[in-house]
Amino acid sequence: MALSRREHTLLGLAAAGVLVIGGYRFVVEPALDRAREQRELVPVREARLERRQALVARAPDLRREIDEVRATLAGESSRLLAGPTPPLAASELQRLLKEMATEASVEVRSERVLPTASRDGGVQEVPLELTVAGGIREAVALLVRIERSPKLLTVQDLKVRVVSTGQARDLLTTVTVAGYLVLPASAQPAPAAPGGATPAPSGPVPVGPIGPRPG
Repeated sequence: MALSRREHTLLGLAAAGVLVIGGYRFVVEPALDRAREQRELVPVREARLERRQALVARAPDLRREIDEVRATLAGESSRLLAGPTPPLAASELQRLLKEMATEASVEVRSERVLPTASRDGGVQEVPLELTVAGGIREAVALLVRIERSPKLLTVQDLKVRVVSTGQARDLLTTVTVAGYLVLPASAQPAPAAPGGATPAPSGPVPVGPIGPRPG
């Protein structure tokens, strides 16, 4: 059946309307959405650009700070015991304490390496118990040398007893000194499973006044 002119016109208008609606829906509307998103991202991108520009401007200061941190780390690492294993570190600690004992004019009676304790960051605490004989001044001189050592040493325990009641000047001083070692990453122990970790022993205690006291 042939369509009239009016029907042809209506069909053309309907097709044009479909094209317009489809074009708006699938072309114009997505383009508007993208433009809106871009406008919303502009402040974020501007802020990011400003931060990057500030970082670029601070580059010389940042490089100087990095160099200072590296120098600090290098200086601190020289205060650790030589490794790379705890037995080697304990051997160095024994040598250091014997030298200090000789300088302080005390006689080494006994020495005992205690179990190593793990600290954070792969740090190993290497303690050694040293018993020396000498007077109160010599014992104090030994403690001063330990405190002023170029190595990082901490006194964890201190016991002083009189050798003989009639000779208060003759003392036996037992001191527990700990040095520190950083294990290489490959030698660091694996972290303990949850619930199976053993609490680390208590940290170093400050050295109090020293004086003869009965054993």
